[in-house]
Order: sequence, then C-alpha cells, then structure tokens
Amino acid sequence: MKLFRFLLALVVPPLGVFLTVGVGPTLVINILLTLLGWLPGSIHALWVVAKREEAFNSGTY
Repeated sequence: MKLFRFLLALVVPPLGVFLTVGVGPTLVINILLTLLGWLPGSIHALWVVAKREEAFNSGTY
C-alpha cells in the first residue's frame, strides 16, 4: 500500500494526499499547489506521504 500511495502522489497528487491523510487542510493545500502546476503538487504530495510513513513507523502518528 505504501508504494501505491507514493505512485499516486507522483501521478495524481491530490489523490495520494487524500488516501494518506483524508480530507483536511493538507488536501486543500495540495489541490492549490497542483492547480499552480503538477510539479509543486507532486513534491508536496510526496513529502506528505513520506512524513506520514515516517511518523507511522516511529509510532508518533
């Protein structure tokens, strides 16, 4: 599932963020960044997914 979220974050950034954190301010920020361009949205989405995985693995989620 982790690889799937990373791939979605790269290809369809808002969907990757939605599957990682759900509906919230992070998703809205990602949608706005994606509207500015695919690259900013993808970078943000990859960062969100990576940080969530890091927090989940460390037990601080």
